Amino acid sequence: MDIFSNEDQERVVQAISVAENMTSGELRLVVERRLEASSALDAAVAYFQQLGMHKTTLKNGVLIYLALDDHAFAIIGDTGINEKVPENFWEATKEEMASFFRRGEIVEGLIAGIHHAGEQLQHFYPKRPDDVNELPNDIYFGNR
Repeated sequence: MDIFSNEDQERVVQAISVAENMTSGELRLVVERRLEASSALDAAVAYFQQLGMHKTTLKNGVLIYLALDDHAFAIIGDTGINEKVPENFWEATKEEMASFFRRGEIVEGLIAGIHHAGEQLQHFYPKRPDDVNELPNDIYFGNR
């Protein structure tokens, strides 16, 4: 899917790697053109299951979902994260991303959000010496 240039994809994947080096948490990014679900949150939940993110050892996966043409996005975390963090935990990350998105800086917004999520996860799930990367760091481009 020709949403981002190769260079932009590399920058985003690098941001995921850097964020995951701060935490044992697992980050995934799903990008698609159009929102097919009733909401970005519903799409994020569906992709979370589809990509097997609920299978991480510590239940500390985070998915960022973006429907580019519909200007919709969501961030969700697995049960292990949700048990430890306040209810509005992702609001600061979402607002930081939205500030870039409003200026049309999509890639920069994703990178900022990924970095912020990694910093936040580090407090609850610091990197462990025996940490294993359980999920791919690439961008998953939705098939819708």
